[in-house]
Amino acid sequence: MKIHHTQLKIPSLRDGVMKKMWEAIGWDTEKADGIFAPGGAIANLYAMLAARHHMYPRSKHLGVSDLPTLCTFTSEDSHYSIKSAAAVSGIGTDYCFNIPVDSCGRMIPEALEAKIVQCKKDGLCPFFVSATAGTTVYGAWDPIEKIADICERHKLWFHVDAAWGGGVLLSPEHRYKLSGIERANSVTWNPHKLMGALLQCSAVLLRQDGILFQCNQMSADYLFMQDKPYDCSFDTGDKASDAVRPAQRHLQAMGTDGFRRQINQSFDLTAYMAEQLRKTEGYELVVDPPEFLNVCFWYIPQSIRGFDEKEKMARLEKIAPKIKAKMMEKGTTMVGYQPDKQRPNFFRMILSNQAITTDDIDFLVKEIAEIGESL
Repeated sequence: MKIHHTQLKIPSLRDGVMKKMWEAIGWDTEKADGIFAPGGAIANLYAMLAARHHMYPRSKHLGVSDLPTLCTFTSEDSHYSIKSAAAVSGIGTDYCFNIPVDSCGRMIPEALEAKIVQCKKDGLCPFFVSATAGTTVYGAWDPIEKIADICERHKLWFHVDAAWGGGVLLSPEHRYKLSGIERANSVTWNPHKLMGALLQCSAVLLRQDGILFQCNQMSADYLFMQDKPYDCSFDTGDKASDAVRPAQRHLQAMGTDGFRRQINQSFDLTAYMAEQLRKTEGYELVVDPPEFLNVCFWYIPQSIRGFDEKEKMARLEKIAPKIKAKMMEKGTTMVGYQPDKQRPNFFRMILSNQAITTDDIDFLVKEIAEIGESL
């Protein structure tokens, strides 16, 4: 009984946090819904299941055999969990279509609509589109307003995966990057990322109340009895609520002004680092200016700067791993690197740690350059 009775200690905390998040998105707090989930991947799964239930409620009882062949859409730079959700829900990864992105990693709306139209002609049934607000690699922002228009035209469920970028809603100076998010049917938002709440703290938020409950309710009367001496709506087990405590404590500790300062500081540091890289010989930004707090860059040692582009790219593939290995060996710092499509390995620095200072950035820029020249 501990599973569900302990939930009674936190309904007001949960509702308070949810209300703040709904307000930040721009929804009617009297009509919105949401649950906390053990990670953004599960939150995205909840959103896809809710979308399918909303459009095809019989699937809860009869499964996918009673449905047309459903298909979903997301950008080729989206988080893998969207395709994973298609697999787990029985839709199939082959029917989760990756839409091309532009040079900054943003979904191309025209390509999305063309694919939706083609799928309909092929006898498929589009039902779910996921836009990304802050992609994992480049921090790109899919064009939410244009994608929302497409979803409305084709009557599709519109989801925004703002696991990484959701916290920007708390910054009046930068929330324009998520313009149109209030038009989404569902949103994933991870306070443990940009906002710095304790792991794990993820939420899936829905504009319309009741869908999550209808989709997930199993009426386990040995746990969720209806004759208890208190308001049974406090029981959230049929919606799988979790992780409210770290979110509430962090919200109380920081306050909205605190989050605003924290997020704005991260953007300022990102701009500072990008400028330092631009004016330091040997550095090249992969995306300039950075879309978010993701600073992606190469260091090109002087010894290969005169090579033709093809040869230089081939050599660059090995540079970042060698520099990182040297930094780890020295014990100075550790910055991740990765390739992407036709681009060779590049460094990816995420400036979300509030302890970072401009001195730290200056040290990193100098350290990478010195190691790069010593190779």
